[in-house]
Amino acid sequence: MINYARQASEEQVEAALPPAESPAADKPAPGSVRSNPKDGLKYVWIPPGTFMMGCSPGDSKCTEIEKPAHRVTITKGFWMGQTVVTLGAYHRYSKATARPMPVGLVYITGLADENMPIVNMSWNDAQAYCTWAGGRLPSEAEWEYAARGGRTEATYGPPDDIAWNVGNSGGHPHPVGQKHANAFGLYDMLGSVFQWVNDWYDENYYQTGPAQDPIGPTSGESHVLRGGSWMNHPVNTRVSFRLKFPPDKRVFCFGLRCNMDMLAH
Repeated sequence: MINYARQASEEQVEAALPPAESPAADKPAPGSVRSNPKDGLKYVWIPPGTFMMGCSPGDSKCTEIEKPAHRVTITKGFWMGQTVVTLGAYHRYSKATARPMPVGLVYITGLADENMPIVNMSWNDAQAYCTWAGGRLPSEAEWEYAARGGRTEATYGPPDDIAWNVGNSGGHPHPVGQKHANAFGLYDMLGSVFQWVNDWYDENYYQTGPAQDPIGPTSGESHVLRGGSWMNHPVNTRVSFRLKFPPDKRVFCFGLRCNMDMLAH
């Protein structure tokens, strides 16, 4: 089996890192992994850096809302969930907060497996979970930067090797972390479940947003989802693909992944 976390060239990974910043003693090394005692999940340190956001070079499947490609700088590192939020982690949240589990889970093959991704999440659900876990939803720019892992292609490896999609999933989701990770050590950034991000949606935001730490419009009617899912065609499992839905909308292939600005040892 090919390890795509190692296959990315040093040049590709270094392109995502800030060349002028030397590691400090109190800063985690890129790719460091820590467990969050609140939700029991592992989080990976994503260092700051600059990348090209939007339609990837040579990607003929891009839509207009993925354009124009533009340079974006993420000035602060962050911890990102190594996987999407699992059923087991959401059980912990539900028990701690007396919040009910989402409806519509009975169709999932292997529901008893705590490593299955939680699904049928609205943006409101996702926001509440990440706040409880001590974090937040990633910005759209942070999500794409992390998903690319220093690469410029539309995917960070062959689609079937890195993502569950309609052609290989058998019509149901699968436990997290079974496909190859990207160069940052993140699993299922593509495929598995769509992931809510914090940003309100604006189809023209790419044309007007700031080049440094963009956080999306200040208001809107819908929020953005990224990554595609196990029930989608590979055309949707690309790092620049964008989807929008109202914040209270639940769909059985919608999940989440959280960011942490700080995470204790």
